[in-house]
Amino acid sequence: MDSDERPRILAQYKRFQTNDEGRKTFSSIDQIKTEASVERIYDRYEQLAALDASLPKLFRVDHARYLQHSLERLPSTYESLDSSRPWIVYWILNAASILNLRFSHELLDRVVDFLVKCRSESGGFGGGPGQDPHLATTYAAVNSLCIIGTDRALNAIDRPSLKKFMWSLRESNGAFRMHVGGEVDVRGAYCAISSAKLCSFSPEDEQKLFEGTSNWIADCQTYEGGFGGAPELEAHGGYSFCAAAALMLLGGEHRCDLKSLLRWTVNRQMAYEGGFQGRTNKLVDGCYSFWQGALVPIVQGLIARKEGKQSIMNVSLFNRHALQEYVLICCQRPSGGLIDKPGKPADLYHTCYTLSGLAVAQHCETHSPPVVLGDERNEVLPTHPVHNIPPKAALEAYRYFIELEQPGSAREEEQNNGKATMEDPMDVGSENESDRQSSSHMSEDSSSNYTSSRASEN
Repeated sequence: MDSDERPRILAQYKRFQTNDEGRKTFSSIDQIKTEASVERIYDRYEQLAALDASLPKLFRVDHARYLQHSLERLPSTYESLDSSRPWIVYWILNAASILNLRFSHELLDRVVDFLVKCRSESGGFGGGPGQDPHLATTYAAVNSLCIIGTDRALNAIDRPSLKKFMWSLRESNGAFRMHVGGEVDVRGAYCAISSAKLCSFSPEDEQKLFEGTSNWIADCQTYEGGFGGAPELEAHGGYSFCAAAALMLLGGEHRCDLKSLLRWTVNRQMAYEGGFQGRTNKLVDGCYSFWQGALVPIVQGLIARKEGKQSIMNVSLFNRHALQEYVLICCQRPSGGLIDKPGKPADLYHTCYTLSGLAVAQHCETHSPPVVLGDERNEVLPTHPVHNIPPKAALEAYRYFIELEQPGSAREEEQNNGKATMEDPMDVGSENESDRQSSSHMSEDSSSNYTSSRASEN
């Protein structure tokens, strides 16, 4: 049965198009061009929808093929991201989990082997084998290993050295550098806190490691209401997400103006295009479907916790239908992959975060049935709004590491034994074509719920 939810009639929203009042700027010119490209896409969609009532449609199989090929062998255009290879792994795995696509155990084992090669002796993960550790790629690697979810994957996270690495990046005021000698910004705090939570650092370790961090994050809030990367910087969607998500995990929201943050966030949704922009007077971008879309329920949760008003969680404070329209109608490549905006090429970053935004738009009210635009087959699986991995994967990782805290536990023995088996891992980019083909099979099951690899082995 199809959903009753249908896209807006865009002609009714023309009053929200930009009026430069006869004074053109670079920003207004780009904005008007973007609106024109969106209008062309919608005009074509309306004609096609008159012939095919199943539209808009999620190109699930095409995106699956795109992700499969990318995990096996990247095109040369990704050479510039050689220092971000754990990110590439994460973008693929998380997008696949949202689409309910499962890679073979053999291929996932090779991914674990590759990430072990990225693990630094000094703690954390680098952007590739032999590269210096960095908090951003550590976050991506930890998330990837939690998504895979096998004991072997979780054993690849060396928590003692990870703690030492985080301590080496901590500033006296509670802020974190992205790498030794690197920049200080709110991404560092979020990446450290998210990884520590997933790895179940003890409350004592957390209290010491993140002493003063929430106060420093609060100092990053701007007069607009959003958060900048550091104190005195411009409010930005990505940084605002990092700040709010970190506070959701750490606490300390009482020092922030949450209603101002909420007002700034909901006003970043574009009335005409339906998607979100990242900053004031910037263009719509598919990736902010998650950064801003997930920020809304996170801020609602912070307000509920601060003021004791759970009723704020019972209503959506952004247009969930319009966001799904932008993603499904304007951001899909028929050949696979998702994009920033019409006219842009597909890439793995936007594929991951645009699909993540689609998941948030459908599932952000956990007490209610999902809101799915168009055919019910457009439904994707939920993502954790704070960690952006499958909620079940986050819970299972947390429980796994909690068990490791028990003296003499079976988990602890398995981890110690498992480290010996990963001293000489196989590179995920192996040139052995027969090995690659034999381990590359991926299954699609759009009707069943997500289960981690570890759960399917039990």
